[in-house]
Amino acid sequence: MDTTNERIAAAPLPTSGELKRRHNPFLQFARFMRINWTMWRLARKHH
Repeated sequence: MDTTNERIAAAPLPTSGELKRRHNPFLQFARFMRINWTMWRLARKHH
């Protein structure tokens, strides 16, 4: 039994503030750099 559509319908919708943050290229770039920095640190720490 596939419950995918029911799960999608029950998922919470993003708020207007969250949508603004998702569409802001500067915030997206900062988030991207933070994730990359974290991955780089983890790679350096374990090798």
